[in-house]
Amino acid sequence: MAELIDARGLSCPQPVLLFLTAAKKSPDGEFTVLVDNEASRENVSRAARNSGFTVESTEDGADFRIDIRK
Repeated sequence: MAELIDARGLSCPQPVLLFLTAAKKSPDGEFTVLVDNEASRENVSRAARNSGFTVESTEDGADFRIDIRK
């Protein structure tokens, strides 16, 4: 089961830092990150890809769901 990181309402770099902290604790884990702006979606996705993860992003109303896994 993916770890849920709810970063809605946070501005960058906080969503990226939350993901990177979780990924450091569980380097082979799966994560679902929720953000509410395009900049955070792009930055979290980029950080995940640069860390060797695959990324799938979907828009859910005003929010974005980013599914991240190895």
